[in-house]
Amino acid sequence: MNPPKKTLNVLETYPEEVREAADLLKQAVPLMVRHDIPPTPVHYALWYTYSRGGEPELNQRLDKIVKDFDSFPGEAALKLFREFVIRGELEEAKAGQQQVMELVDVVEDGVSRSVAGSLEYQASLAQGLSALHEPVIDDLPGVLNDLQQSTQQMQAQQEQFLHRLKAAQNEIQQLRSQLERAHRAANLDSLTQVFNRHAFTRLLESALKQETSGIALVILDIDHFKQFNDQFGHPLGDRVLQHVGQLLRELVPPRAIAARYGGEEFCVLLRDCHDLPSLHGFAEKLRQKIQALRVKVRRTDQLLDSISASFGLALACPGDDFESLVTRADDALYKAKNAGRNQVYPPLQDNLTA
Repeated sequence: MNPPKKTLNVLETYPEEVREAADLLKQAVPLMVRHDIPPTPVHYALWYTYSRGGEPELNQRLDKIVKDFDSFPGEAALKLFREFVIRGELEEAKAGQQQVMELVDVVEDGVSRSVAGSLEYQASLAQGLSALHEPVIDDLPGVLNDLQQSTQQMQAQQEQFLHRLKAAQNEIQQLRSQLERAHRAANLDSLTQVFNRHAFTRLLESALKQETSGIALVILDIDHFKQFNDQFGHPLGDRVLQHVGQLLRELVPPRAIAARYGGEEFCVLLRDCHDLPSLHGFAEKLRQKIQALRVKVRRTDQLLDSISASFGLALACPGDDFESLVTRADDALYKAKNAGRNQVYPPLQDNLTA
């Protein structure tokens, strides 16, 4: 059986640094505007890949489509996306499916052999017992020898089956681990180990479709993070993001969801939260924990105590969708920043009078 394939790493597919990726995106967006292509994630991925120039066939087919059609066909975009952008993931999924089928075949073959051997053994025992009941046994050593051989054959078959079953169990465990890694890669932010933006969007949309009562949203943004990166470097900035991600994983209550929404911005989706004072209390506790973070600059041993974050809060209302709820929380976040940062908005006194 073939060994499991290594899970595809997105960083291997798109290894560009931030500046290089930004330059490619600057090339891709004017192309999309020129051809009146809607700004969807699929289209961004296609024209980003187009700008990289690493898939000549994709470029030729995109050129032909924009030449032949007045508008960019959605079906054609999805087809090209599957063929050139995520084909590695699709191939890996097919390989995983094939491995499962092969494992089922192995176990089924082992079971069939074991059943057949068991039936033969039962027949041999029945024949031997019948011979032993005869008044005169002409060939007693032969009967006993047949019984011994049948027993040995049955034992060998059982040992072989157990060996195959154990091998199959090991394969299944490897497949399970591979699928878990793939699931984590698809849903978790690799740096902070909280949900990524795509997963958070999907989960929040799903929650709002079920019921808005008790759903609350917190958006937080680390203050002056760009200046922090410029002064101390991106590796230290990454460590700050990792510490914030760890705090979120530790502090979010059951059924809550924490995510990195982008850059230095994080979101928390809370359930069973029906009033602003409770929501403010959670956010304020998190604000204080972030402010208490101490990160050391390794090259100078300087201990930084200037980390803080601003928070925007929103409670879901009947009729809210993803965009309306996020917009209210985002507006509150900007009010917190404009009021001086390192605070939660709305403030507690506003909450009590609301």
